[in-house]
Amino acid sequence: MGLPQRDTDYHTYGEYLSWPEDLRYELIDGVAYLMTPAPTLDHQDIVGEIYYQLRQALGDRRCRAYVSPVDVRLPKADEADEQIDTVVQPDVLVVCDATKTDRRGVRGAPDLAVEVLSPGTASHDQVRKLRVYERAGVREYWLVHPVDRVLTIYRLDQDGYGKPDVFELGGETPVAVLEGVVIRWDQLLERLSPVEP
Repeated sequence: MGLPQRDTDYHTYGEYLSWPEDLRYELIDGVAYLMTPAPTLDHQDIVGEIYYQLRQALGDRRCRAYVSPVDVRLPKADEADEQIDTVVQPDVLVVCDATKTDRRGVRGAPDLAVEVLSPGTASHDQVRKLRVYERAGVREYWLVHPVDRVLTIYRLDQDGYGKPDVFELGGETPVAVLEGVVIRWDQLLERLSPVEP
C-alpha cells in the first residue's frame, strides 16, 4: 500500500510552502504524497534513539544531526528553491556541510538519511525515496525495519547504491560516512514491543 497522492497535478516547493501546516506532504518529482498519521511509539522510540546517539557522538564536530520534520530540498540542478520539485523529510539525517542548511531546512543531499519503516510508508521509503536519495547523492541511506528487527544500509559509490548490506538489529552498527560513530541497538531493543510470532 503506497502513500496517497494529494492530486494529479505537478507541484513545486513554492506551492508546498503555501499549503496548510496541519497536513504533511513530501514532493517527489512534482508529485505530492500525503504523509501517514502519527507513527507508533516504537517507531518514535527508534527515531529518537538514533537521533540521540548521533547527536551525542557528533559532539562539536561540524556535522549536525536533525530529526523529522525537516524539509530537505533536493534540486536536480541549480533551480531556485521555489522551482524545486523534490522535498523529503527523512526521519533522521546528518549534514556535514553547513552551507546546505538555512532557516527553511536543508538544500542538497544529507550525508546520512535514516528512515524507520511503517506499514503505510515502507514501499515509499524502499522504492521512491531510495531512487531519490541515490540520484541526489545521499552518501549513506539506512532503512530500519522495526517489526523484522533488520537494518538495510545503502552506501553510495561511483556506480550508485548497488547491493545493500542487511543486518539483524543488535550490538552496534558503524556509520561508514561518520568516522568513529556507531549506533548501539541492545538497550533500545529491550524497550521495544515484543515481536509477535
